[in-house]
Amino acid sequence: MPKFSYQAITETGATTSGEIEADSLEVANNMLASRGYIPTRVRAEQPALSGLQMSKIREQLSPVKAPELILFTKQFKTMINAGVNMMNMLEILEEQTENPKLRAILGKMHQDIKEGASLYDAFSKHPKVFSPLYCSMIQAGEASGALPEVLDRLIYIIEHEHQVKSDIKSAMTYPLIVVVFLFAAFLVLITQVIPKFVNIFNNAGLVLPLPTKICLLIYSFLSNYWYLLLGGTVVVAVFLFYYLKTNQGKLVRDTVLMQVPLIGPLFVKSAISRFASIFSILQASGVDVLDSMDILSGTIGNAAIGGELHSLKESLAEGRGIAGPLGQTKYFTPMLINMVAIGEESGNLENMLRDVAEHYDTEVEYSMKKLSEAIGPILTVGLAAVVGFFALAIFLPMWDLTLMAK
Repeated sequence: MPKFSYQAITETGATTSGEIEADSLEVANNMLASRGYIPTRVRAEQPALSGLQMSKIREQLSPVKAPELILFTKQFKTMINAGVNMMNMLEILEEQTENPKLRAILGKMHQDIKEGASLYDAFSKHPKVFSPLYCSMIQAGEASGALPEVLDRLIYIIEHEHQVKSDIKSAMTYPLIVVVFLFAAFLVLITQVIPKFVNIFNNAGLVLPLPTKICLLIYSFLSNYWYLLLGGTVVVAVFLFYYLKTNQGKLVRDTVLMQVPLIGPLFVKSAISRFASIFSILQASGVDVLDSMDILSGTIGNAAIGGELHSLKESLAEGRGIAGPLGQTKYFTPMLINMVAIGEESGNLENMLRDVAEHYDTEVEYSMKKLSEAIGPILTVGLAAVVGFFALAIFLPMWDLTLMAK
């Protein structure tokens, strides 16, 4: 029943306050009147969140990060090797896991397996934490009876991908900071510094040079139409946020990114490395080629290449091999296709794919190094261009002012 806090005047004229339970505000007023009180304020209280509600909120706000997933998978593999019963294993892991969301998932998995679900079914009910690749590897290991070996390969994939993402994030942190500060400096110069100098130049009757006029136009636009700029930026940001979550948006984004100089080759090589590494492990785990293409198209992390892999299924189902259909795609390199063809002919596809993955891992590292080396000169040129533009905007009219004074 809802609670209401109140303040009221008693029959003796004293002021009193407290809480009362009632079905509605009107009922609460009537109950106070029946006690001989004159209500001066009656307000419904907001119910406090229960412990269960708080627990659910913490679960939603606690994403399972890659290091936590790696640690869980390692613990899972170790306990399987030790021969621990599955039910006991999940109980132990649930108690030891610090992440609230993962702990709750383990509790649900424990209950599902207790009710007769397979390990794959228990994992696949939580796709936001356990990817289709993760679940498929669990299914392959469960079916083949080689779950520890499959988990070893899975740990390698997760660690490798986490390392690549960390390297990319580290490489992009410095340029992002520089760009943010450069943009802030640009706004300060346009809105605070340039207008003051322009007033001086106008009072002196100078004809303003082109850079100064451009700065003045930008300042005028920001002063008069800032709300349009802000509103347009918000609308575009919201549109892009939701559009890039759609399949079409992801396809457009990845297609465009792979055409950008310096960045594009890095994305292509990273996708090829991921393809070769995952495909090799799926082959070693006994996953069917058609099922492997389904898994790869959803987990390769590139919508453009994933779409091409999905379209290969018909050719693969016709028994045309793997190298032939791969040769029809746009992004896979001749080296990868040749290595796959050799692996098919020799019956050693798994090892060939592993060699390709190692080669492209090295290529990704080289591309990262090349990108990092190129960022410095690019930022230097950009910074020089901005500083030079503002220097011209200020010092050209000052030079004219100096000549007038002579």
